[in-house]
Amino acid sequence: MGAMSESSSTDPRALLGGDDVLAADLPDWRLLLRSLHARFELEYGDALALVAAIGAHAAEVDHHPDIELRYDAVRVVTQSHDVGGVTARDVALARRVSELAREHGARPAPAKVQALEIALDTPDLARIKPFWRAVLGLADNPRDGDELADTLGTGLPGFWFQTSEPTEEDRAGTPAGRMRFHLDITVPHDVALDRVEAALAAGGRLVTAEHARSFWVLADAEGNKACVCTWQDRG
Repeated sequence: MGAMSESSSTDPRALLGGDDVLAADLPDWRLLLRSLHARFELEYGDALALVAAIGAHAAEVDHHPDIELRYDAVRVVTQSHDVGGVTARDVALARRVSELAREHGARPAPAKVQALEIALDTPDLARIKPFWRAVLGLADNPRDGDELADTLGTGLPGFWFQTSEPTEEDRAGTPAGRMRFHLDITVPHDVALDRVEAALAAGGRLVTAEHARSFWVLADAEGNKACVCTWQDRG
């Protein structure tokens, strides 16, 4: 694959897009929601040793990923929090983590990474956002006004607000009957079509592929919607 752009490779704070990540040639990693994600499968004792090795390296380079230990796997997520996305620092960290994983006999499983968001349609963000910020214990995302952030690191899924046109029920101040919540599941770009096809085979229907490859809108047999999302074709 090609190399990252010169400005991206020399400026440690420059944000990288999906094409930059592909060009960096990180076969164990996938870009999901402005972070690099990887899953390495191995026995629990070896997983403990891998976590320790990753932690030691992170402390050495002063760049700290999120590390989740499971009984049969280690999940690693890295983002440059000072700029809110992936940078060359994350690429370098990802390469070293992959090396450590190989040294510990881990099997990369990039097709198994995913990230969940909850989206709420609203014609009046300012009116309802404070409630959801308070009830979920989240905070405003300083880089995106329609998102709430899990600043405490509790592991809650992402939560964002989608602007919608007001309905007659909204104008009358009565509860609206249509569905307002939907789930966004972000998957690796090379997994998305398989996920869509599996949902259709399980009784779902395709509402629209107008915005594919960014997202496909699906619905279950009762009309409840979900979106399968990737980084591709996003602004």
